[in-house]
Parts: sequence; structure tokens; C-alpha cells
Amino acid sequence: MQTNSSHGHLERKLRNRHIQLIALGGTIGTGLFLGSAGVLELAGPSMLLGYAIGGLVAFLIMRFLGEMLVEEPIAGSFSYFANRYGSRFAGFLSGWNCVALYVLVGMLELTAVGKFVQFWWPGIPTWVTALVFFVIINGVNFINVKIYGEVEFWFALIKIVAVIAMIVVGIYMIASPGHRGQSVSNLWSHGGFFPHGVSGLVMAMAFIMFSFGGVEMLGFTAAEADKPRQVIPRAINQLIFRVLVFYIGSMAVLLMLSPWDHLLAQLKSGGGIYSNSPFVLVFSGIGANLAANVLNFVILTATLSVYNSMVYCNSRLLYGMASEGNAPKSLMRVNRRGVPVRAIVYPAVFTGLCIVLNYVAPASVIEILMSLIVAALVITWVTIIVTHLRFRKVRMTSGAKSGFLAPFAPATNYLCLAFMALIIGVMLLTPGIRASAFAIPVWIGVVYFAYRCVRGRRTELVVASF
Repeated sequence: MQTNSSHGHLERKLRNRHIQLIALGGTIGTGLFLGSAGVLELAGPSMLLGYAIGGLVAFLIMRFLGEMLVEEPIAGSFSYFANRYGSRFAGFLSGWNCVALYVLVGMLELTAVGKFVQFWWPGIPTWVTALVFFVIINGVNFINVKIYGEVEFWFALIKIVAVIAMIVVGIYMIASPGHRGQSVSNLWSHGGFFPHGVSGLVMAMAFIMFSFGGVEMLGFTAAEADKPRQVIPRAINQLIFRVLVFYIGSMAVLLMLSPWDHLLAQLKSGGGIYSNSPFVLVFSGIGANLAANVLNFVILTATLSVYNSMVYCNSRLLYGMASEGNAPKSLMRVNRRGVPVRAIVYPAVFTGLCIVLNYVAPASVIEILMSLIVAALVITWVTIIVTHLRFRKVRMTSGAKSGFLAPFAPATNYLCLAFMALIIGVMLLTPGIRASAFAIPVWIGVVYFAYRCVRGRRTELVVASF
């Protein structure tokens, strides 16, 4: 099944191994390696429980999306489904919100790259590193989707091997005699498992959910997957195991290697809570300089992997939106290699603003971007949850059966909606990101105004044609 248009078509060149690793690549990046520092400050060791809860919610949301994708593996993903099963405005909002989301994520990842490079060369400004990798990654995406798939495959494979190796080495160090201060008891011996109470964990949930931003991008591979109805369910079902191993497993080892309060003090003394990765600091602090350098390289690779995926997904989302009439038709044009070049260039122009931000205010860029990303994620996930409810209603009315049913729906849909309401409540109570919560209705209003303008222009064109 090709995704055809009068301007060309996307090509189904992504194989099973590409899809599996792309699914993994979206969940292991800045959220795990860098953003975990903020979670550590709020929740302490109870962050392990937080990642388990957040992972379960992310898995359920992906099952909602997966059920729709298996039946209709098409470009546009949840924007297409919102357009078809919700309303024209729902499709317009979800699409442009996600474009903004992925631009923000791209800006964050490029900024984070600069932070990790500074581990080796502190004198290099973050804007310089951001510029270099901005050019390289966008260049890779201009070639063809198979090259993108190969690059992402190897990026993600490095992450998998490295995180598993880190867990294994960490467990060996904990179990070996002669290593002082490294013990399972670190999980509860420094103020308890909930050092700031249950409220501390609740207040950390917004940052924890930020870590799972990107799981939904698997949907954009459906239009170029070789066998989407077999590959997509397999990739989604493996999400829960990735959460257990890569988030909970790595965090547990991290907290056993060093008391959480000692680690937090190191992070703060390094020039800000997000100035370094807690993973790198732990290995540096115990004298494993080689391991710390290797791990920093892996984290750098992981960050580039996520940005690579953001470039890809944004271009395919815009392609799908153009086919639905929610974006300019020119974005459907593809070159002879099946690459939607304009759909890559336009988001890149805005992502490139992060180079300017890092030049003007390098100290506060990450905090600003993270708070805005959480707000955009809430809109995206709520759209998926509600659209799936409409999708199921239509399927039940027509008597059609789905090949990949979401578990315990619609009860799980309402459970996830309640959780999203909790996240918004946490944002409102957190001074640093409160403005982002207030920005949600403002952003929806801005998009609605744009939608009405576009719709009015279409009406004028139709009338003029007669």
C-alpha cells in the first residue's frame, strides 16, 4: 500500500528492524539521561515508582494509537485520525500542535548535545555544537527514508547496548566487595524511599511524563513500513519491557551506586540542575573515567537519535496534513527518492531558532523548552485518547472488529484522561512550569483563530470558483 499523491509518494522502505529501533529511539534521549536530574530532586528514589506509572500510561496511549494504526496505516497518524473521527478542527489542532511539539523537542535535543560536548570541551559554546549537528542531521534526512532508517537503527542500537552494559557493570560494582557507598540500601537509607513524601512523587510526574514524549512518533512510520500490520503491534507491545529495562532498571542501578542526595548535590554544584547527566556524574565520581567518557558519548548519540527522529516525524506529519487539507499542498511534494523535502525544510527553519536561543540565553534554554514540551504533549496525548474513543464507537456501530484491541477500553481511556488532568494540576502547582499550563488554552485559541482564517479563505475560494 503506497501513500500516493499527485505530487509523488512516500516509499515503504522501513523494515521490521528499523521500526523496532525507531520505536526505541524516541523513548531514550534527553528525558532519561538529562531530565532525570529534575525528577531526582523532587521525588528521590520514589522516581522508580513514578517511571513505572508513567510507562504504563504511555503504553496504554500507544495501544489506543496502535489499534487505529493497524486498521489504517497511513501518513499523518493521530492527526489523520482526529480529522476523520473527531472534527476538522481536531485534526488541524493535533497536527499543528505536534509540529510545534517536535520543533521544541528538536530545539531541546540540539541544546542538550551542546551540554554533553562540553563534558569534554567546556569552552565550546552550545550554539556552535547545535549549528553543526543541525546541518548534519537535516542533511541525512534529505537522502531517503532507508538511509534515515539505517542511521536511526545504529543510533538506537548503540543506546541499547550501552544502557544494558551500564546496568550490568553497575550491578557488578554493587555486588563486588570493596566498593564503598554502593548498596541496594541507598534506595531507602537516605530519607526513605519517599524522602519528600508521596506529594514529592506526584509533583515530579509532569517531568516524568516528559521522558516518555516521543513514543507516539512510531505512528508516523506506518506509511513507510514494509508490513505495518505485523510490525506496529510488535513494536508497541515491547514498549512496556523497554520501560522496565531502560528506565526503571537504569535508574535503580544509578541510585544504588550513589546516594540520591549526594548525587543531587553534585548536580547542583555543577552549575545548575540540568547542567550534567546524573549517569555521567556517578561514573566520574567513582573514578571510572573511561566509563564516564564512553557513557557521555552514548548519551550524545542518544540525543542525536531523538533529533533525527523528530526531523523525520515532523516531515511525515506535514505530508499527511497536506493530504488532508490542513497544511499547504506544496508540502506533499517529494523528490525522486520519495523524500518530502519542503516538509523537512519548513520545520528546520524554526528549529534553527534554538541556535539563536543558545547564543542569547544559554543558561535557561533547557528549562524553558522542557516546560513548553510537557504542555504540547498533554494536548497530543489527550487527542489520541479522545480520538480512540470516537474510533471505537464508529467501529462498534458498524459491527467491524479491530485486529489489535486496546486493553480494557474504554475504561482505560477515562483512566488516562484523569491522569492527564492530574498532570495539568501538577503543572499549575509548580512555579517553574505554571506558565506552560496557562499557555495550553491560549495556544488552542491561537490555533482555532488560524483554523477559522484558513477555513474562511477556503470558503471564499469555493464561492469565487462559481
